[in-house]
This record gives sequence, structure tokens and C-alpha cells, in this order.
Amino acid sequence: MNKFKISGMEGNYRFNLYAKNNKIIGRASEGYSTKSSCKAGIESVRINSESPIIDLTKGERETGARYEVFKSSDQYWFRLKAGNGETILASQGYTTKESAINGINSITENAPSATVED
Repeated sequence: MNKFKISGMEGNYRFNLYAKNNKIIGRASEGYSTKSSCKAGIESVRINSESPIIDLTKGERETGARYEVFKSSDQYWFRLKAGNGETILASQGYTTKESAINGINSITENAPSATVED
């Protein structure tokens, strides 16, 4: 079962999104001061999970909700940005751009129906 799992304590809550195979496919990009604001972050991921993919390695630019694929040193990464430009979810490093895009596709598929564990 895909799920968001909240961890932390008052003043520093975080969440991870797990796929059905129990692997993390995305992490909160920031800590949240309250559990309710952390849950609002999860809801933002759900709402924005079907956003377009922008490939920064090709110089593409866009505003609004979007996934951004980028390369740092020898790995590819992605981040999900809300409509206000804030990063709400970040990935692990991937060895290929295709793997990073597969991670995005997994979020698009898994986030809307994921349960929340806290």
C-alpha cells in the first residue's frame, strides 16, 4: 500500500511518500512546525501530483506547479513545486534521467490515493 508517513516532533515534522514496495519515492523538502502544517504539505503534494515535468537540463523554464528534473554532479534529481514556487517534495539521486522521470510517474500514480500514517 502506498502511504505518506509523518515523523518528527513538535517544531520539526517531516513526511516521506512510500510506494507499494515500501521504498521512499519522495521526501518533504522542509520541516514543518506543526503536524497540521505537515498534513497540509501532504495535501499540496496530492493536489500538485499531476503537474507537468520541466527538464532543467535542457534549459526549459516554466512557472506554476511543476516537477523540475535537474542534474547535480553525476546524479539526476527532481523536485515538485507548488503553484507559489515553493518546493514541496524532493527526490533521491538517480543515475539516469529516465529513472528520475520514473520516480515522478510513481508519485503521480501513488500520491493521490496514499494513506497517511503518523
